Amino acid sequence: MIVNILRFSFKEGTTEEQQAAVLAAMRRTASVESVSFGTVGRDIGDPAEGYTHAYVAGIADLDALERYLHDPVHVEGDFEIIPHVASLAPVRLTDDTDPDLGEKVLALHLAKAAKYPEWGKLIASLSGGKIPTHA
Repeated sequence: MIVNILRFSFKEGTTEEQQAAVLAAMRRTASVESVSFGTVGRDIGDPAEGYTHAYVAGIADLDALERYLHDPVHVEGDFEIIPHVASLAPVRLTDDTDPDLGEKVLALHLAKAAKYPEWGKLIASLSGGKIPTHA
């Protein structure tokens, strides 16, 4: 199982209606066929860290992850979601014992950024370059 957790906060000035639309888009993404389990909701961690919400998606394996990354609901949803996100902290974990899994996951992410260059630019703009979008 590969688990992707995204802690995030909305940009200042994002309306309640826009927040609801973003959360709905995230719920759609967390519900695609390749996701084993997912949820979206309030972050109840340390408020001093600045995150207000979190997204979780559990994905069975690398094949499911590749389908998830390229699912049109996910790709199109990011264009609805990311413009309203101020900060994002990704956390990934796995119960898979493959020591190269992290590199394989990164390779799938980079392949997506190469296939969808506008998506890659969107990710780079959100993360300030902290999330790689090219090798």
